[in-house]
Parts: sequence; C-alpha cells; structure tokens
Amino acid sequence: MVCEFKKEIEKNIAKMISIIYPYRNRDLKRVERSFESLKNQSVQNFQIYFVDYGSEPEIKECVRELCGAYSKIKYIHHATRFQPWNKAKALNSVVKKLETEICFVADIDMIFHPEFLKTAISLQEPEKSVYFKVSFSESDDRLDGINPEDFDQFRHSDHHATGLTMFSVKALKSINGFDEFYHLWGAEDTDVHVRLRNAGFKVEFYEKEILMLHQWHESYRISEKIGLTAEFQIKKIVQLNHQHLKYAEEYGITRVNSDGWGKVMTAKQESELLNCSIKMNLNDEKRTIENLIYGVLSSQSDGIFKVKISESENKEEFKNRLKKLAGKKIPEFYTMKEINDLLLMHIISFYRDRPYIFQISEDIKSITIAINFRSRV
Repeated sequence: MVCEFKKEIEKNIAKMISIIYPYRNRDLKRVERSFESLKNQSVQNFQIYFVDYGSEPEIKECVRELCGAYSKIKYIHHATRFQPWNKAKALNSVVKKLETEICFVADIDMIFHPEFLKTAISLQEPEKSVYFKVSFSESDDRLDGINPEDFDQFRHSDHHATGLTMFSVKALKSINGFDEFYHLWGAEDTDVHVRLRNAGFKVEFYEKEILMLHQWHESYRISEKIGLTAEFQIKKIVQLNHQHLKYAEEYGITRVNSDGWGKVMTAKQESELLNCSIKMNLNDEKRTIENLIYGVLSSQSDGIFKVKISESENKEEFKNRLKKLAGKKIPEFYTMKEINDLLLMHIISFYRDRPYIFQISEDIKSITIAINFRSRV
C-alpha cells in the first residue's frame, strides 16, 4: 500500500509543469503582473521556482515578500550579488534537481493568457521541447488589466525568438542544461535549442496563437555604457555570446559545462571572500594588470587570493616628468573600464566554477576581486 501511494505521488509530480523564473534586481510591478496572470490560469497543475540570482539586499527582501503571497511559488536566493548575471547557471540550479518531466522557462516580463498552461499541456510529448510566439508591448502601453484577447494586436516574435520554451527535463539534463559560459545577455536560449537538436531531440515553434505579452523594457545593448559603471557590463559581450552560439551550430555541440553544472556559490563562501584580507594592491599600469592576469592568477592553487586594483592619480603629470628624463620609458595605463572587461572575461573563461567576487567601488576608481582556488562551487 505504501509503495503504491509513493508511486502515485511520483506520477502526479511528473505530470506537473515546473515554471522557472530567473530574476535579478527588476521592477516588482512587472513581476506581480506576471504572477497574477499565472494565478488566473484555467488549469493549476504547476509549481513555480523563482530564482533570485543575487539581487541587492533591499530588493531581495521585497521580492521574497511578494513571492510569499503566492502559494505555488518557491523562492530561491543565490549569493551572487558580486558576480555578473548568469541566466544559464540560475536556471541550471533548478533544472538539475527537477523531478517533473516538463519545465517552462519563464520571464518576469511575461503576462500570460489564461489558457497558456492548458495549451502547453496539450502540446506535451516525450523528449520534445516547444517554444512560443510572443507579443511585445511599447514603452507607453498601459498593461494593468489588459484583455488577454488583445495580445495579438501588438508586434510579435517569430521563430528566431527562443526565450520562452517548455522543455523536456530529461532532454535538458542529457546535455548538461544551459551553457554557463554565457554571461549578462544574449544567446543562451538559442544555444540550448541548437544543442538539443544536435543531440537528436525535437524542438518546435508554436505560432497558432499568441499566449504571452512581453512588458516593454530597455534592451541591454541600448543600456550599455562606454565607461565603467557600478553595474556589471563587458564591452561587446553580446557579440562574443553570439560567436559562441555560432561555434555550437557549426561544430554540432551537444553537452557543455563541467560535471558540477548548476552549482552556485553559497552564502558562506561569499562571506569568506568578502571578509578575507587583501593580498595585493595594484595600480592600473598595463604591465601590472597583464602580469596579474597571465602570471599571478594562473599560478594560484590553494586558498583565497584577493587583490585590489586602483586608478593611479596624476598619471599625465607622472608621464610628462618621465618624458623629460632621457632614456626613461613612458609607462602605459589601462582605463578602469578596460581593466573591468579584461578581468571579468578572464574570470568567466577560467574561474567561473570557483567561488569568486568582483566588486566595483562606489567612486568607480577601484576594483577588488577574490577567488577561492581551494574549492569549486
């Protein structure tokens, strides 16, 4: 009797759809609109995993409280405030542990038609993934109380927009989930479609009707700044991400990531990195930064290494004095933005599976990084 009851529970779990929201520091009003649209679904056979990938403390508390108002939502917080946005790892942290057969990758910008989940369930097939056509609102559209029957009046996506997908969990796990190389914005959604197809799984585009409306927001490319900001940015990261996608397409890539895919730094590991002492204080001279990246970091093998890089003051005055001294080579300096991009790309490429923090000072004149070479996340 006990075994039969357990099997029935497992069967019911498998039939449910797990909805995963990746999130970080976004407007709570749009989150609430999305939640309310799921609350009003004609079928309720779903559970929600809301993955807060390192929001600021005050936002974290507000969004945790909002999630608590909905019985189907499980709020998950990751201690990644001092790491750049990594949607792939946020999603993988849930996917790797799922027991349901189907999951849907949601977006807090989405307002769902009441029949969305009913339609999604009707499209389920073993080991097949389905992605959906979406409408896009404009910046001045008022969305509170919008009639779902009006979704098709807006501009809509075609098969190139891959972000809203119902996945076979078995298929996702077989390719080690989303590729965790992708950071900030661009291409991880299309990449996973490419690799699923490369592995022989079906991926289909549903365009018979429009069941989601995207709430307008400024794109990452438009918001990218030329100089250093307190917000994580890397120059031309979108272009690099799309080149990595091209690599997956051209070379038939299927499985990615290390065996530890889906693991995220813990709050304890973050605390250790934040509270340890600085081992090196460096300036922004080019040869100093290049030695750090290609010499010092690559030689670390144990424990936490922490370094602070500060912008040199009076650089021009210093260089002018050296010019007056015969035989003195004039030093070259990186801008803090260039240092930011070089260091972040190096960490993403070689140390993303280790506990690390990357802190930009409030005055934008220094960067502190700490990496735990003793362990992996």
